Amino acid sequence: MSKLIPLDGRVVLKGIEAEETTKSGIIIPGAKEEKPKVFEVICVSEGRRMDDNTLRPHLIKKGQKVVCSQYAGDDIEIDNVTYKIISEDSVTAVIQD
Repeated sequence: MSKLIPLDGRVVLKGIEAEETTKSGIIIPGAKEEKPKVFEVICVSEGRRMDDNTLRPHLIKKGQKVVCSQYAGDDIEIDNVTYKIISEDSVTAVIQD
């Protein structure tokens, strides 16, 4: 299996599939065809190197659920799983359960 190691302030995300039914059991047509908008953080780089050469640590952590634009970053498929590599700045929200 290949391993993705993000560099310079980037994170690797894996899409979380859209629910096909609501909690009350209503089937949502076309839910599977939508691109994910909620992602799980798979790994993060060591941080972003700033202009003064200091390292700014990430605000998000591995395992968190986050929201970002479905068109942000680069998509890559490894072992039949699609991952998204984006800058931490492109993450718009963290979902807290």
